[in-house]
Amino acid sequence: MQSRSLSIKSLNLGVLDMVPLLPGNRPEQAVQRAGELARRAEAWGYTRYWTSEHHDMEGLASSSPEVLLSHIGALTKTIQLGAGAILLPHYSPVKVAEWFHLLAALYPGRVELGLGRAPGGGPHASMALSGNFLQHVAELPQTMEALLALLEGTYEYEQVPVFARPMPEQPPALWMLGTNRKSAEYAARYSTGYVFGQFMSEHNAQEMLNLYRSGFQPSKRMDKPRTMVAIGAVCASTNEQAQQWAAQITLGDPAMRARWLVGTPSDIVERLHSLQVEYDNDEFLLVTPIPDYEQRLDSYRLIAEAVQAI
Repeated sequence: MQSRSLSIKSLNLGVLDMVPLLPGNRPEQAVQRAGELARRAEAWGYTRYWTSEHHDMEGLASSSPEVLLSHIGALTKTIQLGAGAILLPHYSPVKVAEWFHLLAALYPGRVELGLGRAPGGGPHASMALSGNFLQHVAELPQTMEALLALLEGTYEYEQVPVFARPMPEQPPALWMLGTNRKSAEYAARYSTGYVFGQFMSEHNAQEMLNLYRSGFQPSKRMDKPRTMVAIGAVCASTNEQAQQWAAQITLGDPAMRARWLVGTPSDIVERLHSLQVEYDNDEFLLVTPIPDYEQRLDSYRLIAEAVQAI
């Protein structure tokens, strides 16, 4: 297996922040910590800050990625701003296009729209948000087609053109996020980038990435497949400390957490290098849900410093 040189630039390491609301903290503190993480990540060389969407989940403060990204964009200068993901079955495609067109006008060339199919919360929260979620999932192909037309300025309603204004010169980059075959198939069919959520999936990453690549249909939107892998990572100065930090995490079941990267900076970088070659994937989103804000920052910092030192 041929080794490739590693750097933050070549790996395009990004941050996926679920905006944890830790015990003893207020929502105001949680979103302030999100801004701090984004600023630090940009300074350390990470290329992306993405945030997720969850509803009525007590330990998370990330219900509206489009609002938080507007704030994060004002705090930063170069880092890419992404939703990981906007849960499309809940929303009108017109409104999603308007949100992200406005973000793209505010922060030209920096905005990425990641789409997901999950409810993002319990059944009652989902019904309160958008009614019959399963029906909306069944209608997702039509919703996707409408959204794509809106982003490209070709949408019509009753044969009358409708535009999701403002229409930015550079529209948001499109990605589909998921943890199974269906999301990979959607990404391939609609020629979007694909993010595989390895940190919360029981499926094999290589299988899902290959499924996406083999089925990818080129278009004016994207002429060749693009992939990212969202992976759990916990880094500390010693392996013992990293294991202690990781033991505090409750996200996902034990089988999922067993595939997370846990260890010293050199351990993490070596494993990222191996996965980069194994998956033929140059872009990773790192998820680090340590239930301590300072430890989480340390983990991201140590990984960035180790990569830059190569």
